[in-house]
Amino acid sequence: MSHSEKAAIFNKNEAKVNWHDKALWYVREKRDNAAHGVKGWEYLRDTASKIKGNVLSNLDNYLIEFEANALKNGIKVHWASDAKEHNSIVYKIVKEHNAKKVVKSKSMLTEECHLNPYLESKNIEVVDTDLGEYIVQIAKETPSHIVLPAIHKTKEEVDELFQEHLGTKPSNGNPEYLTNEARKHLRNKFLQADVAITGVNFAIAETGGFVVCTNEGNADMGAHLVPVHIACMGIEKIIPKEEHLGVFLRLLARSATGQPITTYSSHFNKPAEGKELHIVIVDNGRTEQLSREDFRSSLHCIRCGACMNTCPIYRRSGGHSYDATIPGPIGSILSPGKDLTKHSSLPFASTLCGSCSNVCPVKINIHEQLYKWRQIIVKEEPQPFVKKSILKIAGKVLENRTLYNFAGKSARFMLKYAPKFMIYSKLNAWGNARDLPEVKNTNFDDWYKAKRKNKK
Repeated sequence: MSHSEKAAIFNKNEAKVNWHDKALWYVREKRDNAAHGVKGWEYLRDTASKIKGNVLSNLDNYLIEFEANALKNGIKVHWASDAKEHNSIVYKIVKEHNAKKVVKSKSMLTEECHLNPYLESKNIEVVDTDLGEYIVQIAKETPSHIVLPAIHKTKEEVDELFQEHLGTKPSNGNPEYLTNEARKHLRNKFLQADVAITGVNFAIAETGGFVVCTNEGNADMGAHLVPVHIACMGIEKIIPKEEHLGVFLRLLARSATGQPITTYSSHFNKPAEGKELHIVIVDNGRTEQLSREDFRSSLHCIRCGACMNTCPIYRRSGGHSYDATIPGPIGSILSPGKDLTKHSSLPFASTLCGSCSNVCPVKINIHEQLYKWRQIIVKEEPQPFVKKSILKIAGKVLENRTLYNFAGKSARFMLKYAPKFMIYSKLNAWGNARDLPEVKNTNFDDWYKAKRKNKK
């Protein structure tokens, strides 16, 4: 199914769509307030973008430097070319320790590699310990947002879910009660776990260490209680020096949720005494994306989700409508590079308003890349006959002044005098959810000329 078909399913519950829209816009406003409170915010964004540009131009060197320093620290480093190899490496480590229970903190890379179902097929219990991730896990769903994975669920829905799976009492969606019940349940999972898996927010080439950012401390709980910690990172997570970390930590939380900083920014530099620390460095299509000059800056992404919170299409279509691990505007420029046919509808799920680019903390030109993907897709993927025909006619009209003026006058006449059932037909998708604005008798050109004439 295309994005628009899946979005139509989400749009059936209008009240929930409105709630989803407002909830994400609230986060966007918090981001604005946090950003405006930082002197030199644009300088920070420029600096972050330049650091990432430098990393991508010297990625091989920084990865080699990171590996050498990590090995010196006693970290075991593994390399995976794709998702299959990543999953095999993780399973091999788990199996070597005869582990049966794994606790995992939020990691979009492991979602991308479908690690949970892979380990479960090997009879390994995997429990997501981030509260949002845990909610979608017991609901047997995927995250709909990279920072707020259960944003598509209301607190009342979570209440019912917990009653079914955790045996909680009805609480009318009391967040404090539900959080405490989840905490009790997860505490046992932490204590029983054999292995902890975390993601990586930033890996530092200079030190061979890495940083994991969470708001719940669940990554630390897992990593500190078990004898084996496996960290999974994409190759683009590298930053050159420790001094660069402050730039990204100041941008990340403010862009994501409007917080000054993530509650826990945990540094892992070497294994604790008697324990093992592994890091799996994964390509899985990133090198190919790096080779695409027009799209390589998409690898600057620090996974803050700001582009999703501001996108009018994402807010009103829901993350699952994208059918991709990374939804929203950034996902719509990453996903076609992996499977152009499957994700060919995503670059069209945008108004090209540019709001995503405006809020991106590392200045990725997201809306321009969406437009470039559209140009590739219309050449390489079959397009609906009706869509192609209409756009061809529109092109002829827009390039001919006489035709354009005639079409404009005809449209204004029809919209004003034609019966309502003709205007709000299936051909007018805009009219499905809203009335068209009042139609004027003249266009802007006529109005402007008349205004100038009256002044003289």
